[in-house]
Amino acid sequence: MPGDFRGGFQMWQLLTATCWMLLLGPIYGSQNEGSSTNPEANMNISQIISYWGYPYEKYDIVTKDGYILGIYRIPHGRACPRTAAKPAVYLQHGLIASASNWICNLPNNSLAFLLADVCYDVWMGNSRGNIWSRRHVKLSTTSPEYWAFSLDEMAKYDLPATINFIIEKTGQERLYYVGHSQGTTTAFIAFSTNPELAKRIKIFFALAPVTTVKYTQTPIKKLTTLSRKVIKMLFGDKMFYPHIFFDRFIATKVCNQKIFHHICSNFLFTWSGFDPKNLNMSRLDVYLSQSPAGTSVQNMLHWAQAINSGQFQAFDWGNPDQNMRHFHQRTPPLYNVSKMEVPTAVWSGGQDPVADLKDVENLLPKITRLIYFKLIPHYNHVDFYLGQDAPYEVYQDLIRLMEECLQN
Repeated sequence: MPGDFRGGFQMWQLLTATCWMLLLGPIYGSQNEGSSTNPEANMNISQIISYWGYPYEKYDIVTKDGYILGIYRIPHGRACPRTAAKPAVYLQHGLIASASNWICNLPNNSLAFLLADVCYDVWMGNSRGNIWSRRHVKLSTTSPEYWAFSLDEMAKYDLPATINFIIEKTGQERLYYVGHSQGTTTAFIAFSTNPELAKRIKIFFALAPVTTVKYTQTPIKKLTTLSRKVIKMLFGDKMFYPHIFFDRFIATKVCNQKIFHHICSNFLFTWSGFDPKNLNMSRLDVYLSQSPAGTSVQNMLHWAQAINSGQFQAFDWGNPDQNMRHFHQRTPPLYNVSKMEVPTAVWSGGQDPVADLKDVENLLPKITRLIYFKLIPHYNHVDFYLGQDAPYEVYQDLIRLMEECLQN
C-alpha cells in the first residue's frame, strides 16, 4: 500500500473497529477474554506516578517569552531516603510527545521510575504547545501568535527556563540531561549557542539523536513535497496533531482488545516504526491514551525544512525581512554542534526510520566531547523509551555513566 495512504487507511480501520465496538456493546466486551484496560489509560501524569507508589511534584514554569510549561518531579524512589540530597536528572521528550513517555511502561521498564529507584531526583519536561504546556501569560491558544514557534524557541526559551528552575529548586549547580529525538535536537541547539547553560550539564545522554534529517524515512517526509501554503491549508496555522477525547476512547474501548492490537500499533507508531517483539502490546491503551500530545504546525514546517535542506538550521520565516527581524541576517543561521562542550553519550538504532544511522554517523564527528556511543542494530525510534529490553540495552549503561561521574 502506498505510504501516502497508509496512515489514513489505518485511521479508517480504527474508526471501523470503534463502530463495531459501539454496536456490539457490552455483549462483545464481556465475552472477549482478550479485553483488558490498564488503569493508567484513564490517568494523567500525576496520577500515573502516584498509582505506582511514587511521590510527585508539579510546577508551572514561565519562559521569558511568556509560555507556561508544566513540569513534573519524582523527588525520590520508593526505597530511597527522603532527606538525603540526590543528583538531579532531567528527561526531555521528543516530537509530538510529552513527559508521559518516561512513565508509561511498568516501573521496572520506565526510565523515570528506574532512576528514582536508584536514588536520583527525576524531573520531566514538556515542550511548549503539548497538552501539559498549553498556556501563556497573555496569548490565547486560539490565536496564531501563540503557535508561532518551533525548535528555535524551545531551545532558546524552554530549556533555559526549565533547567534554571531545577537548579534553583534543588540548589545543585549541575544536572544530567536525557533527551530523546527532538529532545536531543533542542539540546544540541541550546548547548551549542548558550555556553552558560551548557556549563549546567554534567552529561548529555542523547537517545536517537536528531540534528540533520537528510536520510530520514519518516512519513513527515511527505510534507516536504507540499508548499507551505498547501500545508497551512491542510493543517491550519495553529496546532498540529492535537490529543483529543476520541484518542482516549479508542485507546480504552478498541485498542485494549487483543484482536485490534496490530491495527492500533500500526496507527500509533506510523511516524516512528515499532517492533512488536520488543513492545509490551498489553499496554497499547496506555501508549495511545497519552499520545500524540501535539505541537505547532510551524514546528512541523521547521522539520520539513530540515528534510528539504539537509541542514541543521534555524527556522526560515519565509522572507529576508522576517529573517532579519528574528536573526539579524537575511537567511536563518546554521547551528554548529562542534561548539557544544558538554560530555555526550549517544545511543542509535539500526532500524530507526527517524534518526537514520547515516545522519547519526554524520553527527558523531561533530560532537567534541563524545564519551560513549552504542549502536543497537534492532532498535527503532520508540524502543529507547518503550522497548522491553531498554533497561538492558540503554538504561544500565546510562546509569553506570552517571555513577562514574559522581565518583570523579
